[in-house]
Amino acid sequence: MWRKLRQIRHPFRRSRAAPTGPFEGRQQHHWHRLRSVAGQVFLLQSVIVVLVIAATAFAQALHARHENESDARHRSLGVAEGFAQAPGVAAALRSPDPTAVLQGPAERARRASGVDFVSVLSRSGIRYTDPAPELIGRRAAGDWPRALHGESFTEKFKGAPSEAIRAVVPVTDARGSVVGVVTAGIQVTTVSEAVNRGLPVLLGAGALALALAVGGAALVSRRLKRQTHGLEPAEVTRMYEHHDAVLHSVREGVLIVDGERRLLLANDEARRLLELPARSEGRAVHDLGLAPDFADLLAACREVTDEVHRVHDRLLAISCRPTGQLGGSVATLRDTTELRALTGRAEVARERLQLLYDAGVRVGTTLDVTRTAEELTQVAVPRFADAVTVDLLDPVLHGEEPGGKAPAALRRTAATAAPGAPPLPDEPATFLPDTPRPFNGGRAALLPDLTADSGWRAPHPEQARILLEHGMRSLVVVPINVGEVTLGVAHFWRTGARAPFERDDLSAAEELGARAAVCIDNARRYTREHAMAVSLQRSLLPRGLPEQDALEVAYRYQPARGGVGGDWFDVIPLPGARVALVVGDVVGHGLHAAATMGRLRTAIHNFATLDLPPDELLSRLDELVARIDQDERNDSEGFSVTGATVLYAVYDSVSGRCTLARAGHPPAAVAWPDGTVTFPDVPPGQPLGLSQLPFEATEIDLPQGSRLVLCTDGLVQRRDRDIDEGLDLLRAALSGADRTAEQTCVEVCRALLPPVAEDDIALLVARTHRLPADHVAVWEVPHEPEAVAAVRAAAVRQLTQWGLAEDAFTTELILSELITNAIRYGTPPVTVRLLRDRVLTCEVFDASSTSPHLRYAATTDEGGRGLYLVAHLAERWGTRYTPEGKIIWTEQPLDASPDSPPHGERPRRTAV
Repeated sequence: MWRKLRQIRHPFRRSRAAPTGPFEGRQQHHWHRLRSVAGQVFLLQSVIVVLVIAATAFAQALHARHENESDARHRSLGVAEGFAQAPGVAAALRSPDPTAVLQGPAERARRASGVDFVSVLSRSGIRYTDPAPELIGRRAAGDWPRALHGESFTEKFKGAPSEAIRAVVPVTDARGSVVGVVTAGIQVTTVSEAVNRGLPVLLGAGALALALAVGGAALVSRRLKRQTHGLEPAEVTRMYEHHDAVLHSVREGVLIVDGERRLLLANDEARRLLELPARSEGRAVHDLGLAPDFADLLAACREVTDEVHRVHDRLLAISCRPTGQLGGSVATLRDTTELRALTGRAEVARERLQLLYDAGVRVGTTLDVTRTAEELTQVAVPRFADAVTVDLLDPVLHGEEPGGKAPAALRRTAATAAPGAPPLPDEPATFLPDTPRPFNGGRAALLPDLTADSGWRAPHPEQARILLEHGMRSLVVVPINVGEVTLGVAHFWRTGARAPFERDDLSAAEELGARAAVCIDNARRYTREHAMAVSLQRSLLPRGLPEQDALEVAYRYQPARGGVGGDWFDVIPLPGARVALVVGDVVGHGLHAAATMGRLRTAIHNFATLDLPPDELLSRLDELVARIDQDERNDSEGFSVTGATVLYAVYDSVSGRCTLARAGHPPAAVAWPDGTVTFPDVPPGQPLGLSQLPFEATEIDLPQGSRLVLCTDGLVQRRDRDIDEGLDLLRAALSGADRTAEQTCVEVCRALLPPVAEDDIALLVARTHRLPADHVAVWEVPHEPEAVAAVRAAAVRQLTQWGLAEDAFTTELILSELITNAIRYGTPPVTVRLLRDRVLTCEVFDASSTSPHLRYAATTDEGGRGLYLVAHLAERWGTRYTPEGKIIWTEQPLDASPDSPPHGERPRRTAV
């Protein structure tokens, strides 16, 4: 600023460093001369003159060259035509030796006309004459064949023996036939020499014109230098811009006083601040109507910095600097009247912005309603208030949206007080006059002086009295609203030791409440969705284990920390004293995963009722998942099922055989009765929906007392532990004999369950039992109708031996129909088996794959009533296919449960 002001005061003074040497000073002097306005004008004029003279000389040279070339063309054409039309030339061309006849006349014609060559050519281009004898007899180059058509022309020839401007003229005989060609021309070098002879005159004229032009430019430059004092163009422009900016644009007042204490310059801002009269320049500073101390400061020309003076009704910060040898001074003025007030307001605004920023960062870090309310109180205390309470409506705490006919109760959710602040009541209360609930039309309320305002005490007078006794003096009540819905209310309290709340504080409190409301509503929605997902999952998971005697089953299920997942397990009783065990895992978490788990679980139950083998059941399930995903892909918000894993096992308590198949699931473990643990080699397969390849099943024989363990990957695999390490830990936990299924679950959970699960965990332990051999009866049936009676009689005897004589008649009718159908429509061999378990199971096996169908027989039909009768007599019936054929089975309820099955041997097959 000071440098700019000095330039304005002394615009044509320039400081230059002293030269460091005799030549450097001269070089700098010339350099500054060229950079000045005068020097640049001189240089520009000189360049223009040089360019004009050069262009003129070049044009004159081109014109002279063009004239000489044109003259050469005319002269060459005239010589060539004259020689071609000379008498005897055509006859000489037909003579035996044209060269001897024509060489002499051609040379005389060349010397007489002043051309460089005259040549006579044959029709084929062979030279008969030429100034250079060595070229005679050689073929000429160029475009001479055009002359064979009777055309005369000139051209600029380029080639051997030299470049030339030549004319080509045909030689015709009396009949008009072309008998030869005459070429005459002047070499290009000859033309150039003629042009060069005129250059000295041209250059002399140009030099004279240049001298005159440079002299005139020097006179103009000298005059311009006197006017600009040798300044550069950028300096002149910058000086004007600075002068204009200081006068009109700078928002600081500028005053320049000369040595006689008169005002030389005052910019617009100084005139406004000092209210100077018009035409004040040139007047003494004490005559400007200024305050005496301020006028004395300007007149003293002493140096000060930001000295505050009162001028009229303003506080001005004045900085003054002397201008040196001239004895004047330069002063700058700044209006600081509102500076302190603005500074205080800016600091308060900055603190509020920082408070709102911290609220945006620290409030809503979790999806917990209570924790979010606590974060709001912790942000506001003590920077904004001495104490803060947050009361939420009861439905909000449970994830529900407030509303309905019955008013909801408020619950004290969070309360925070600054150190030394009075304690807050534990009971929720809303201190708003004439407002029983915290709605207040959705608006916040400001109560700056609680002692003077008595309306706020009416809803809760006792609590209001306690708060006043503890020193509370100011209050802001902010409803926590999301749209048109109020979730609760927040109270911001200040004690008498602090300035009361103002109108600006009300806006800050509303902003805090609005930001907290969004976070609380998000947490409420998450709580509701989480509760819905948990309820859905609990409704979809098995609530208890079905009654069956083939397996002793225990299970554990632990949801993930992040929410509800898609892991599940199932125990499905099957006909024939068999049980299916299922463990599955759906990719992802949340409501979609739980719903998908329910769909897959229902599908497996339906496929299990069809009595499908494990590998075929997984294939059907894989096709179902592929169809579901295809339908979901058509919906932009669909949830993919692809990637779900399943392990399916079927245990037969009669044979002790277990068939397993899996689709991308971790393997099952078997703890044998002697305490050893193995993992059966079951082909892993692909997860559901990823492959159309068939699944493979594995069969193992499990002795009584073996433990079959199925689990999801959350049990054996974590971020800090791979699946192989988890399987080793599972093997160690299962080691040991004589453990029940429940004890095994306890040991596995103790060894492998993490404190907080990152993934859902499902564990299913099944301890095997065998159906006693005396509870199984098997008969081989000859393939003839007469064998039916013998089987019925044997079955009645067996039922009587089991103490089930009251069921003998029904069983006899069922077996009679099933065996008769097997013999009539089936394929031998035919086998009958009775199983006494919780129900009485009748099984008839034959080698055919055709299945009977239940239908209503007409009155005139002779058959078709057998299966209808079986369906009414049995509680359940169905068909199960095997690799060898099919089994038609029925189940009949028993009044008493069978005895506990001891260890037994396989039943004997008995022939009837």
